[in-house]
Amino acid sequence: MAEKSASEQIDDIIGNLGDWRGEMLSRLRTVIRKADPGLVEEVKWKMPSRPEGLPVWSHNGTVCIAEAWKRAVKLTFFKGALMKDPKKLFNARLKSKMDRAIDFHEGDSIDVAALKALVREAVALNK
Repeated sequence: MAEKSASEQIDDIIGNLGDWRGEMLSRLRTVIRKADPGLVEEVKWKMPSRPEGLPVWSHNGTVCIAEAWKRAVKLTFFKGALMKDPKKLFNARLKSKMDRAIDFHEGDSIDVAALKALVREAVALNK
């Protein structure tokens, strides 16, 4: 049997969460995909502790990854330390020399325009 496409695997990751984290990841995915039509969905870093892997969005290199934790959905931008973030969305990994992240918690809203701007900036840094 052929392996599922990355998009189908991400659908499964979202569906298997089955709670607010799946809904949040789905909403984040929609915003990310609308930010840049050239983004490619991938699933990477499959390991025994996380056999499903992690959703990854790339465009000329990794733009961001998503991880679902018990109390948060973390969206990590690999070159976040180089980004401006004028709306101050980054709230995690703030001391990292390279990446920055946004932790979304149950009930949080998404600043769609600001998140799209971050995705576009991350894509621009990959060029």
